[in-house]
Amino acid sequence: MLGANKKPAYVGSNKIILLKKGLNINIKGKAENTFIEEAIIENFAIQPGNFRGVVPIPKVVVNPGDKILAGDLLFYDKKRPDLKFVSPVSGTVKAINRGARRSIKEIVITKDEKIKYKKFNSPNPDNISREDLVDFMLESGVWPLIKQRPFDLVPDKEIVPQNIFISTFDSSPLAPDYNFIINGKENVFQKGLEVLTKLTSGKVFLGLDANNKYPPADAFTKAQNVEKVYFKGPHPSGNTGIQIHHLAPIRGANKVWTVGIQEVITIGNLFLNNIYDASRIIAIVGEDIETPGYINTYLGADITESVRVCLKDSKCRVISGNVLTGETKEYGEFLNAFDYMISVIPTGNYFEPFGWFIPKKSRPTFSKTFLSKWINPGKTYSVDTNMHGQERAFVATGIYKEVLPMDIYPVHLMKAILAGDIEKMEGLGINEVAEEDVALCEFICPSKQEFQAILRDGHRMMIEQE
Repeated sequence: MLGANKKPAYVGSNKIILLKKGLNINIKGKAENTFIEEAIIENFAIQPGNFRGVVPIPKVVVNPGDKILAGDLLFYDKKRPDLKFVSPVSGTVKAINRGARRSIKEIVITKDEKIKYKKFNSPNPDNISREDLVDFMLESGVWPLIKQRPFDLVPDKEIVPQNIFISTFDSSPLAPDYNFIINGKENVFQKGLEVLTKLTSGKVFLGLDANNKYPPADAFTKAQNVEKVYFKGPHPSGNTGIQIHHLAPIRGANKVWTVGIQEVITIGNLFLNNIYDASRIIAIVGEDIETPGYINTYLGADITESVRVCLKDSKCRVISGNVLTGETKEYGEFLNAFDYMISVIPTGNYFEPFGWFIPKKSRPTFSKTFLSKWINPGKTYSVDTNMHGQERAFVATGIYKEVLPMDIYPVHLMKAILAGDIEKMEGLGINEVAEEDVALCEFICPSKQEFQAILRDGHRMMIEQE
C-alpha cells in the first residue's frame, strides 16, 4: 500500500479523491490470484428476495421437472409484468421453495453438464431508441442486475438515471481482486459500458483504485466513454455509495444507478454474443479455507458445494459476501445474486470475562484499547463471530464519523429512524446511504447497535412513503 496522502504516478492527470476516514480490517485468509480445485456445483438458484422492490410472491412460470435453457424465463413481478427474471444455467427445475407467508424463497435448478443458452436477437444500441433498448433488457432478464438508488431497488423503467456508477474495486475485508476477475473480459466489459451510456442523461462514472503500487487493469484504466475517477483511502473507499457522495450526490427526487463489474460483463455478453451469460468468478476466502482462491461458477451457486473442496473445519460460519455486510448461509442455501465472495470464519460463541479490560489476543480494532492498534498495523489477524459484548444503551459518541467519509451524522440518522421521523430521516441523508456504508459504524459500535438493520427499516419506511 502507498502512503496515505501520496498520489500514485499512474493516476496522471485523472481526478483523484483522497479519503482519510475509514478503517481497513486485516484478517487472515485472503484469496491468492489462482483458481482452486474446481468444485462440482450442480445446483443454482434465483432468490427473489435478493432483488429489492420485487413482490414477495411473483408469478412463477416453471414447474419442478421442467427442462430450461440459460436465459429462459423463471418468474416475473406481478406488479410490473415486464420485469422478468431468467435462469442463470440450463438444466432441470429441481424445486420451488417457499418462505414465510408463502413467499417464493428460491427457484432451484440442477445444471446440465454443458450449459445451453437461449439465443436472443440483440439490437445495436446505437440504432434504437432508449425505450426499445430498455424493453429488450427487460425481456432478456438483465434489467434486474442493475440497482437504483436511493434504496438499491430494481430500477423503474420510466425513470432516466441522473448518472450511473461502477466501482472497479472492493475495499472490504478479504475482498476479491477485480483486476483478476476482469482479466480476459476487456472487450465484453467495454461493450457493457457502451450499453449503459445509452441509458442515462448524465455520465457513467468508473471508480478506480489508487491504493496500490501498480495501476488497475487495462479494462478499467483504458475504458472508453466513461468518467474515470481514482479513490485512495481505507475501507469503505471502494463502496459505490461513498463514490457517489464525493462525485455527484443524490439530491431531491433524483435517481442514480449502480452496477457491479460482473453484471456489466453479463450485459456486454448479451449484446456481443446474444446470450444471457451469468457466469461468475467467486472468491472463496477466510481462515477456515485450506487454500483461499477463486472458482468459476454461475450466479446463485450452491454455497455448500462451492466451499466443500476447500473447507478446513465443518464448525465454521459460511457467509455470502464479506464479514461486515454478508449473510450467514446454512447447508443447502445459495450465494446471493450480487455477491462476489464467500467468507468462511470460525464460529465464536464463548464468554470472555473482562475482555475489554484484559486483552488476551491481538484483534482488529479501531480504538486504542488493544496493542494491535499501535504495533504492526498491517498485520493480519484471526477473527471469529464472537460479539465481545452485548447490545446496550445507544451511547452518542463521535467515533462513527471517523469511519464514514460522508457529510452526514450517523447517530442522529439512526435515532431518527428509530423514532420513525420521516422528515428528519430525509434531512439527515438517508437517501444517500446504503447498508454497506454504515457497516463499519456497526463494527466499531461500543453499544453493539445493528446499524445496517436499523437503516434497512428506515429504507422500508421511506419506500412506503413513495
